Amino acid sequence: MPELFGHTRARVAARHALITPDNHVNSTVPGITGATVVILINEALGAKFAQTLVTFRRGGSASFGQTEVQTFGYVLRGGVTVRLGGKRRRCGAEGFFYVPAGQVCELGAPKAGTQVMLFRKKYVALAGAPAPRAIIGDAANIKGTPFLGDPAASLQVLLPDEPAFDLAVNVFAYQPGGHLPFVEVHVMEHGLVMLAGEGVYRLEDSWYPVRAGDAIWMAPYCAQWFVAMGRQPARYLYYKDVNR
Repeated sequence: MPELFGHTRARVAARHALITPDNHVNSTVPGITGATVVILINEALGAKFAQTLVTFRRGGSASFGQTEVQTFGYVLRGGVTVRLGGKRRRCGAEGFFYVPAGQVCELGAPKAGTQVMLFRKKYVALAGAPAPRAIIGDAANIKGTPFLGDPAASLQVLLPDEPAFDLAVNVFAYQPGGHLPFVEVHVMEHGLVMLAGEGVYRLEDSWYPVRAGDAIWMAPYCAQWFVAMGRQPARYLYYKDVNR
């Protein structure tokens, strides 16, 4: 029983963090009812965005919008009804939605145990670019493409790569042994959650075993690299700031 000795895989450093499901502590967030809410990443950590895990009970609900903050949501499991931009759609696992700043989104009628990962960021407008549009989609309908030509690493791009959008959210999938082709160091900040499988993530000068449910924050210019390990493919969902 390692918890008796204060053991944890979690690590919070100056420019990166690993938060595991064993570390989760619930918070109360206005606009979300009938659910447990875990704030995994936000400004208190040093990030410029917030990443939040919402687990609904039957009858729970959530409402976002009418602020300068935009929201991206991804259904990890279960199902929920999304009302956004005059549309009403049922989203199951791998369904996602994007709420532009100033627009309203409501989540309702969730199955008990439905989990939704939220990424929220203050929108930064770009002169000459239109405002981004509301989106409801399904990652299962988006074809992955080999990353830099490597069939062992596949990338699904969930939001349009257009100047109107100042954030991107993608799904990266790796076959066992698949890995990033080099150690990345770049201006973009990341928030990430492991969806399936396991592997090792290098963050700066540390190497961390990671598995499904783990969340990671990477500050700008944090050296980063991943390799999938074990017998099953590994997948993760990640956020980054772009186009500004």
